[in-house]
Amino acid sequence: MVRLAHTLADHGDDVSCCAFSASLLATCSLDKSVRLYALSGFAELPHSPLKQHTYAVHCCCFSPSGHLLASCSTDGTAVLWNPHSGHALAVWEQPGGSPVRACCFSPDSAYLAAGAADGSVVLWNAQSYKFYRCGSVKDGSLVACAFSPGGGLLVTGSSGGDLTLWDDRMRCLHSEKAHDLGITCCSFSSQPLPGGEQGLQFYRFASCGQDCEIKLWLVSFTHVSGFELKYKSTLSGHSAPVLACAFSHDGQMLVSGSVDKSVIIYAVGTQTVLHTLTQHTRYVTTCAFAPNTLLLATGSMDKTVNIWQFDMEAPCQGSANDPLRRLTEDWSEEDVSAWLRAQGLEDLVGVFQTNNIDGKELLHLTKESLASDLKIESLGLRSKVLRSIDELRTKMDPLSSGIPDEFICPITRELMKDPVIASGNKHVLSLPRLNQKSTFMSSAFSYPGCWLYGTMKTRTEPCTARDCFGPAGPSLCLDLEIVLTGDAWA
Repeated sequence: MVRLAHTLADHGDDVSCCAFSASLLATCSLDKSVRLYALSGFAELPHSPLKQHTYAVHCCCFSPSGHLLASCSTDGTAVLWNPHSGHALAVWEQPGGSPVRACCFSPDSAYLAAGAADGSVVLWNAQSYKFYRCGSVKDGSLVACAFSPGGGLLVTGSSGGDLTLWDDRMRCLHSEKAHDLGITCCSFSSQPLPGGEQGLQFYRFASCGQDCEIKLWLVSFTHVSGFELKYKSTLSGHSAPVLACAFSHDGQMLVSGSVDKSVIIYAVGTQTVLHTLTQHTRYVTTCAFAPNTLLLATGSMDKTVNIWQFDMEAPCQGSANDPLRRLTEDWSEEDVSAWLRAQGLEDLVGVFQTNNIDGKELLHLTKESLASDLKIESLGLRSKVLRSIDELRTKMDPLSSGIPDEFICPITRELMKDPVIASGNKHVLSLPRLNQKSTFMSSAFSYPGCWLYGTMKTRTEPCTARDCFGPAGPSLCLDLEIVLTGDAWA
């Protein structure tokens, strides 16, 4: 559960951004000010508000160390602050004097990136207070930026809808159209996905935009080939443009704020909605999770900042057991990842994520696809995966779906179709086609709760169904009718 713990109403105009450190909350506004609050009691600090900017303040952020605070403004500057004293340490003017829309610190707190309306992005040295490097995009204003957790990559988002990736020397590595109507915000999860091979790391990345969507991406890093940005899925919970998004510190939740005045909190693993908050009365412009406590801040054009408190169980309701409650073919990619971990196959999580293996794909994996497509070189590892998939088919599906095992084909473990009530308490069911090499060749055998017997008829021509292709090519199929009798069917 989540509850409203406190509301701050000190700004005189739209709240544009909010950010947490381990002990403080910073907010900024179109009223030209930055305000600071202690997390213990949410009392405003004595030296707040901070007033250096001469026009609207668009963004504020703490350095990961918590010792520095930055803000940027329509006045064309980014200001570096000591948040504990309120003193301005540096005032940086954007080349060209263009309004600065977004700023963020590198993970080591050494640099501040500042993106401007003219498409320029500048890296400032937060230790020497000097200009370091810059770059620019051709299409649109830069309105969002985020460093990768390792610091080797900077991602910027533009009003033209492009995500642009830069290396630490501000060389443009890649640009991709992400949101047709323009990007509004982007965020990296600080936690790597488990299962990366040696020298390979995977991180989630989120972007949102004027198209009312949140897009989830997977970014992989290697020391050899660099990086890969791969689109994963879209969250469409909002009915209007999405203005802000942010991951929780543990990476398990994603929060978004929208022009529809709502805040939506998603479980990242299952991509389901945990909470929808509708306290704000105007557009929600910003949202942020605290790094060390179960707090969420949301800001709005209604001039308020709401502080939300989570119960202990709420953020970390893991999805590891959720897959067991649904048919395997309905599993998401995250469900498959949770299943892999439960099988002791953590090392394969990253590979399966990269190849978008969901429940349906999982059930169709073969030893050939594991070797050639997923590049799993270990024969023992491939065998273990296949054995685990076989166990899924025989054990998990009927249990997780709540379907009595009598209704599951004893050979293919698929749901038997079109039951017809017959006389004498008998049921006639048609099962999926069976290859004539199937182990089910006897006309009758014992099965829990009932006896099965049937008549078989061989096709006159080879069957072209995918299930009937074997090493020797297509084989003849058997049309099998099973008649079930016994107390279980009475």
